[in-house]
Amino acid sequence: MTVAAPSSLQVYSAEHTAALLPFPALIDALADTLRHYEAGAIHSPERMVVPFDSAVLLSMPAVAKDIVAHKLITVQPANSARALPAIHGLVTAFDAITGTPLFVLDGPEVTGRRTAAISMLGLRTLGPAAVRNILLYGTGTQAHYHLQALADCYPNSTVYIKGRTLENAQTFCAQHETLPLQLHPIDDVMPDKIDVVITVTTSLQAIYDLPASPARLVIGVGAFRPEMAEIGANTLAGSTLYVDDPVGAPHEAGDLMQAGVDWAQVRSLASALDQQPDRTKPIVFKSVGTAAWDLAACRLVRQQLHSQTAT
Repeated sequence: MTVAAPSSLQVYSAEHTAALLPFPALIDALADTLRHYEAGAIHSPERMVVPFDSAVLLSMPAVAKDIVAHKLITVQPANSARALPAIHGLVTAFDAITGTPLFVLDGPEVTGRRTAAISMLGLRTLGPAAVRNILLYGTGTQAHYHLQALADCYPNSTVYIKGRTLENAQTFCAQHETLPLQLHPIDDVMPDKIDVVITVTTSLQAIYDLPASPARLVIGVGAFRPEMAEIGANTLAGSTLYVDDPVGAPHEAGDLMQAGVDWAQVRSLASALDQQPDRTKPIVFKSVGTAAWDLAACRLVRQQLHSQTAT
């Protein structure tokens, strides 16, 4: 889809936001931003949480020399009774030189796509050379975005879907049957050959705790609060650990916190971009997210709009 550059401040819908953030380009933009974040060239303070009614307002800014991004999100659990999404929000981009507003993106779409893209960057950087068989835990919103990303980056691969029930997994597979992937719902039987495990649930206890294996990359996404856990100590103890955000992970990566990992031994994904990881050892990549990844999305959108204007 072609989206025209705005002549004034443009607010993009979820559909237009997605069109401006194709996964392959977003993954590359995130790789560059990870390096800048690691070097201290991006300032992303801890998010502000403001309660109201039965909901919360989340404010997440990030600042670089070229661009400023601010994500403002509301989370209202009571919306389920209203047949409305629980999460609404916007990501606003500003020019860092003049402070001029540039555009506004759909907040949930940015979050979904940049989260899945970080997982794909982890897979590209830390995973096996050939990715054929993937096990995806979860059937919610993030599972949807990860499946879209896998379809774009690893078409024709086989993805096994594990939901809370087999029926949930079957329904999820049916909803995504047009994607160029081989989708298989599973119950409790673990497939023999799995190259990558991706967990995108809200579980409060470990759902994957098999012995660590160098033949299988494990990517944890869903446990983003201290009380949450997806990956068990058995897997973590035998693995080299990488995180996307070394600043936020010690306070947000519930599974790593509960396992009592030695944070001095945890490595950043940015470090692996330029220093080849040792794939003869098991690896776990844990993603918690940061507003800097929203800034990466805004950088890409700005480039896309500039390219469209130039042509």
